[in-house]
Amino acid sequence: MADQGLEGSNPVDLSKHPSGIVPTPHSPVIYKMPPRIAAIRLVSSHREVYEPCDDSFALVDALLADRTNLIEHNPKICMEIGCGSGYVITSLILLLKNEVPGVHYLATDTNPIATRVTKETLQAHGVDADVICTDIASVLEKRLAGSVDVIVVNPPYVPTPEYEVGMEGIASAWAGGENGRTVIDKILPVVDLLLSEKGWFYLVTLTSNFPAEICLMMRKKGYASRIVVQRSTEEENLVILKFWRDKDEESREKETSSSSFVSQFSKSLSSLMEKQWR
Repeated sequence: MADQGLEGSNPVDLSKHPSGIVPTPHSPVIYKMPPRIAAIRLVSSHREVYEPCDDSFALVDALLADRTNLIEHNPKICMEIGCGSGYVITSLILLLKNEVPGVHYLATDTNPIATRVTKETLQAHGVDADVICTDIASVLEKRLAGSVDVIVVNPPYVPTPEYEVGMEGIASAWAGGENGRTVIDKILPVVDLLLSEKGWFYLVTLTSNFPAEICLMMRKKGYASRIVVQRSTEEENLVILKFWRDKDEESREKETSSSSFVSQFSKSLSSLMEKQWR
């Protein structure tokens, strides 16, 4: 005789529930909250400070896409070079703070107004970081050498005349010199100095910055790389790169010619751009 279950209950066809778990009308539904990032309405602003834009959003999207890896990475020191409004460093803190406690966060900017605005943005979100006014990280290089686990940079990457590089005010946020590379090429050796052995580096670039060449430069220093986010807008083609130390990369660099590496990178980038427009 078939088991009729509890008296007064309707029989359940377990064949429809192979897992053996039968939902009930009163089972609680558990919703997982999406990761929190900085709220634009809480981001402070000033006419002399770069506001969050497509490049800022793309960089935060890259961190979101890599969030699980970042949590497993368990960083102890995270740093943003060129913090501007504070949108990116605040988002990074919010992405990690509940899962990775005890992280020391730092942010730098050459614009003193930007450091003040970043502090206001952090305070508005109830989080904290050491915010320092300095050129790239010049006052921190000796103290932090080889100890930073995550570095994020949205550099001045817009191709401009060289005389615009380093100008005071908001121009310092975008003026990148020839091919938009003048400031980027100054940042790369500083990042190499600061990163720990397990360090990760996220960098915003344009296709006009020749990101394949940037990856090749870092490859010669022993870094592997990949494209985390590619995004095309009406004005620019953004490429968010991630770098990490790889002891095998130097030997691969000897085996693969520079032209071959650049060609492979270009094919990967073209493939990503085609997918975006499908």
